[in-house]
Amino acid sequence: MKIIAIAAGCVLVLAALQAQAQTPRFKPLIESEMTEAQKKVASQVAGGPRGRLNPDGPTALFLRSPELASRTQGVGEYLRYNSSLPLRLNEFAIIITARQWNAQIEWFIHQPLALKAGLAREVADDLARGVRPAAMKDDEAIIYQFLKELHEAKNVSDATFKAMADKFGERGVIDLIGLTGYYTMLAMVLNVAQQPLPGGAAPPLAILKP
Repeated sequence: MKIIAIAAGCVLVLAALQAQAQTPRFKPLIESEMTEAQKKVASQVAGGPRGRLNPDGPTALFLRSPELASRTQGVGEYLRYNSSLPLRLNEFAIIITARQWNAQIEWFIHQPLALKAGLAREVADDLARGVRPAAMKDDEAIIYQFLKELHEAKNVSDATFKAMADKFGERGVIDLIGLTGYYTMLAMVLNVAQQPLPGGAAPPLAILKP
């Protein structure tokens, strides 16, 4: 059993190193080379709650399709800054989604935000390892179970739906589904783009296979 565990660990390390070595598929956008439509969206993002356009983030990738970028960045602003869910739970839901998709940048950005918002480090560490966090608060366990079922079974049980609706209301249910759907889309874009981590940082997540 010990040999199997060591071998499995080596596979995960190798997968992480492979992820780090990926070559970006999109060249960085330079403002002087942007179209007027791209500049308009970049200005919208910089003038909103984000305060700037992150050149390593998904919005910069979405600028290849400016109208899509314009429409989705508004949705993203609502889900990140105005959701009915408390910030701690919102950020927890984002990193659950990042872990589901092996989304390195998503985790790299939002794990520190989740900790800052009050999520216990041991909860984040268990999640990073791909195991059910042992020290979750009751409201965190509701979020975790809802998203685990939704991503793995593509639906949720009646009991899980009721627990979520009783605690957060129908708006909370829809906000959570919207949040994980939005960050799933971002994770897919970032993974397909093979976007590198800022500053050449090492991938924070081992690649977990289904």
